[in-house]
Amino acid sequence: MTFMAELDSSCTSPISFSIVIPAFQAGDTLAATLDSLERDVPLFERQVIVADGGSTDRTVSLAEARGAFVLAAPKGRGGQLAAGAASATGDWLLFLHADTQLEAGWEAAVAAFLGDPGNRARAATFRFALDDPARSSRRLERLVAWRCRAVGLPYGDQGLLVHRDFYHQLGGFRDLPLMEDVDMVRRIGRARLAILPARAITSAARFHHAGYLRRSLRNLTCLGLYLIGVPPRVLVWFYG
Repeated sequence: MTFMAELDSSCTSPISFSIVIPAFQAGDTLAATLDSLERDVPLFERQVIVADGGSTDRTVSLAEARGAFVLAAPKGRGGQLAAGAASATGDWLLFLHADTQLEAGWEAAVAAFLGDPGNRARAATFRFALDDPARSSRRLERLVAWRCRAVGLPYGDQGLLVHRDFYHQLGGFRDLPLMEDVDMVRRIGRARLAILPARAITSAARFHHAGYLRRSLRNLTCLGLYLIGVPPRVLVWFYG
């Protein structure tokens, strides 16, 4: 079955689809992220929202040049995601980080998920990948895949696809400075979360800067502290 036939079999009109990207000083990565959304023939009624947290670099000009709607929002990923969702007009929402590219063919994976009416009360993320050929990247990708299978805990750099009604039923993204992605997927629950057969390829710059082991340990420590009740506003200092 072709991609368009798959869409036609599940709906009588085009699927409206809003992509929300929180950004801050993302001039080095945002262009590639936005370009990745246009690699395939646009078969959705697509809206792209960049919720900018006060960037002073070329983030805003890059977004506007590529036809995205730029929304000014107070800095903080949780609040920026919530502001973007509030401005979205699509029936489905895809939340994506500004340093993450979707691999070619992602639309087919999304269409298959949207084509099942039962998924209106579920959510989906992509497979995690890094744009680094190093062995350390492959090891980390395997660890993330295990974490997603074992405990159903993908992070925000894997994207999040959800119907707007289910998003609002969940209460939306909370205005948290950190761990907004963990907070959301815990409310979704492992049984209502699918992993799509397509990759979200994230910049490895932060791992290059801090080192794979150090950065991974820092992330794990922040997660553990959050799960035992340490407030995100405290974790921001440790996260850096």
